[in-house]
Amino acid sequence: MCLYSHIEKLMPTKEKLTTQEKALQINLRREVYGSFAEIGAGQEVAANFFKVGGASGTVAKTMSAYDMKFSDAIYGRCDRYVCEDRLTGMLDHEYPLLPERLPHLIGKTRFFAFADTVEALNYDRTNQGQGWVGIRFQKRPDSEPNDCVIHIKMYDNDPLQQQYAIGIVGVNMIYACMMLEDPEEIMMSLMDGLSRRIEVDMFRLSGPDFEKVDNRLMAMKLVKNGLTRAAMFGPNGEVMQPSEALYKKNVLVLRGRFRPVTHVNVDMLLAARRYFKKEPDVEKKKMVVLTELTLNDLSSDGSIDEKDFLYRADTICSLGQTVLISNYFEYYRVAEYLSKTTRGKKIGIILGIYALQKVFEEKTYQNLRGGILESFAALFGNNIKLYIYPALKRDSNELFTLKDFEKELPDNLKGLFRYMMDNNKLEDIENANTENLHIISDNVLAMIRKGEHGWEKYVPHKVEEAIKEHGLFDYPYSLESDKIAS
Repeated sequence: MCLYSHIEKLMPTKEKLTTQEKALQINLRREVYGSFAEIGAGQEVAANFFKVGGASGTVAKTMSAYDMKFSDAIYGRCDRYVCEDRLTGMLDHEYPLLPERLPHLIGKTRFFAFADTVEALNYDRTNQGQGWVGIRFQKRPDSEPNDCVIHIKMYDNDPLQQQYAIGIVGVNMIYACMMLEDPEEIMMSLMDGLSRRIEVDMFRLSGPDFEKVDNRLMAMKLVKNGLTRAAMFGPNGEVMQPSEALYKKNVLVLRGRFRPVTHVNVDMLLAARRYFKKEPDVEKKKMVVLTELTLNDLSSDGSIDEKDFLYRADTICSLGQTVLISNYFEYYRVAEYLSKTTRGKKIGIILGIYALQKVFEEKTYQNLRGGILESFAALFGNNIKLYIYPALKRDSNELFTLKDFEKELPDNLKGLFRYMMDNNKLEDIENANTENLHIISDNVLAMIRKGEHGWEKYVPHKVEEAIKEHGLFDYPYSLESDKIAS
């Protein structure tokens, strides 16, 4: 009996294997063979396979193009060395070399090319440890490859510990992609053995074996499962890495349930955008508009309906909007996150007037040591402004604006409110389309589900088309058309 076969049989079965056990199991799989290319701090992944023994059955090549000129000579010039473009260039270069140089293994081997480009803490501890990690891999011999790409942030306060963490992430990724089938299981296993040392804020799984994977849903699961606090995807459904997409951008964000998107939501965005563009410290060419969904708004009973989430995503994307998913329940937390991500650029937050009332409720901040003042320091920072959309007063058809808002505040908060107004931190949206203020999304949703006529006039035309074409929100007529078609 082969020594490695004997070891494999004796190896204890665990729910979660250690890094060493994963590396050894891969080494014992004679049909798995690949190459490693690591730039920057990511020098520990291949080392894990060598340390456990049997690496000759797994490792075709390891390399480290640490010098920038050497890296450019191999993978082409790149403005930034820790970015997704560099990672893609590494995978594009390394993977084709395997079948090209090892044609005799094509019919019996599952090839993979692993790559990472990583920035660890510098000597002065002035940067955020982060990096891109990816693998191009086959699930079966002589088949088209798949890609798994992630972006990570590292929270160890020692560069050496960050390097060790990268080594664990790399082994987890190779093991998951080569040995597991379920996309969510692949994603979750990336954190094995890492606890809170790593944050994964972007995850993309693509290829012929994962055609049914909706990476928008995977982005939501990153947040739901605690791998990150916020994730993003664009109008085309492609997931995005927030700190790269929003770096030094002027961001305007609207939080909502979008169930479904109505004319009110669209007018809030368009009207606030007109104000935001006029701000003296906003660069129009560097402006990003976001629609934000929080986990709290995706769940009413503690569970998240994935189908319902995709319905909302489809309607938002139909309007060409970029989506941010977060677990920042309080507005000041999302403001703080965006401020760090944009590196201090101007941020605009759009609120309905009744949402502003909740912002000024002191009981919301009982768990904060500094109470409402601590939260306001983040929410109304130097680079942040709130644009307030009016509503109809609950007892009349008159508009409820900031002027009325001040009158309803408790006396102890009026001075705080006046300070925000005097320092241009709050502004009424005066050009709102008041004819749409009677539209309530819950009522529109009920009409759609019951098959009642007339809901179409409350939503943008593209949203109407998306709902009808794809049967979103359990739209009944799509079911009837499906029956007719079959």
